[in-house]
Amino acid sequence: MQEFDLTVIGSGPGGYTAAIRAAQLGFKTAIIERDRLGGVCLNWGCIPTKALIKSAEMMYKTKHMSEYGINVEGKGFDFPKIIQRSRKVAEASEKGVQFLMKKNKITVINGKGEFNADKTIAVKDKDGNVIETVKSKHTIVATGARAKIIPGIKFDEKKILSATGAMLLQEAPAKMTIVGSGAIGMEFAYFYSAFGTEVTVIEMLPQILPVEDKEISDVVAREFKKYGIKVYTDTKTESVEIKDGKVFTKVSGKLNDTLESDVVLLAIGVTGNIENLGLEKAGVQLFRNSINVDTNYKTNVDGIYAIGDVAIVNEKPKPWLAHVASAEAVNCVEKIKGHEAGDIDYGTIPGCTYCNPQVASVGLTEEKAKAAGYKLKIGKFPFSANGKSRAAGETAGLVKLIFDEEYGELLGAHIVGAEATELIGELVMVKSLDGVGESIIKTIHAHPTLSESILEAAGVAYGEAINI
Repeated sequence: MQEFDLTVIGSGPGGYTAAIRAAQLGFKTAIIERDRLGGVCLNWGCIPTKALIKSAEMMYKTKHMSEYGINVEGKGFDFPKIIQRSRKVAEASEKGVQFLMKKNKITVINGKGEFNADKTIAVKDKDGNVIETVKSKHTIVATGARAKIIPGIKFDEKKILSATGAMLLQEAPAKMTIVGSGAIGMEFAYFYSAFGTEVTVIEMLPQILPVEDKEISDVVAREFKKYGIKVYTDTKTESVEIKDGKVFTKVSGKLNDTLESDVVLLAIGVTGNIENLGLEKAGVQLFRNSINVDTNYKTNVDGIYAIGDVAIVNEKPKPWLAHVASAEAVNCVEKIKGHEAGDIDYGTIPGCTYCNPQVASVGLTEEKAKAAGYKLKIGKFPFSANGKSRAAGETAGLVKLIFDEEYGELLGAHIVGAEATELIGELVMVKSLDGVGESIIKTIHAHPTLSESILEAAGVAYGEAINI
């Protein structure tokens, strides 16, 4: 039996971050991983999908190079090579985590961790044989989440795809139906459309990107229409059937039809990986396919904690995001160490979608701010009025800032357009520091930059904008 001060089950962004921070703070640390270090994010999610998106961006730019005065001969592509590049990026990221484990002297145990009744951890191989037993003073569960399924529909990763299957196809299908218009659905819609796939997106709710400000989502919908992507909202998926090599998706609502395609991608969200962890044996309380924890990430069982997508804080929903898991990891470990670490403010967590145009936001939407009873000052500035955007030929989108009229507090920030996911950082900082509109207006922004649009949007809200 091996003994440790702190053991982490799962090595995604939350897991490996927790292990590293624990080692930095002097804990004898182990991490248990059943598959590849880095988890879904590094191997099958955040990182390799961004490699695919970059290829899509390059393809789109190639199609429009003449607009920049450049003539490019041959506009073909090597789709297997695009997929291969994405896998190489994932492999490099995994090697990076391997290096960090060695650097921080963290013991890596390969296998599946499962609690025994006495809170020790049985590590099993793929055949279910116990290959190691671990005793740990503190154990953090960071097993993440997996794609949700529609009842009666199963992934075969050939015709009915999860995100994993979608990033491994060796050719771009002629037609693809995507069920769900969250970040995953929209990113793959953009990616496959760039390489000639006829894409149809089905969304059950009234707007695509349902968690975003409606005005922002509407911009994406208009741009997707220009790409030839069909989007149907208020439309429910009833069934998916494979017949004669084709996939038939029956839908109802605003659209009542049966859609024929070569493949279907189900992107309707995720559910926590709580199965086969021995949580019941250890007496750990669950809530809606998640592990329930307090703001210190403690479960109801002493010495057992949970972070990331598998955890829910005081039975309240929180964002399923890699950077949330990483932040929770550091916060959890520092509290275990006894540091005076405050609670995470989930209201200052940025959300990002990497389609084109990009979408990024933090805080309240206009609708939610009004529902909360705030009187608002709203400033909007289009990228079409920004010099850097015009020079780059990327003028779609806008910056939208929502302030409390009484105190000037930044309640929400929403960006759709080029580099939105990079620009949002400034506004996350402002919001986390309880900054006000005048703080943004009085901050000198470099010219010409896209970030000037943030300055101008604040100026619009307060009647001080210069360039609009």
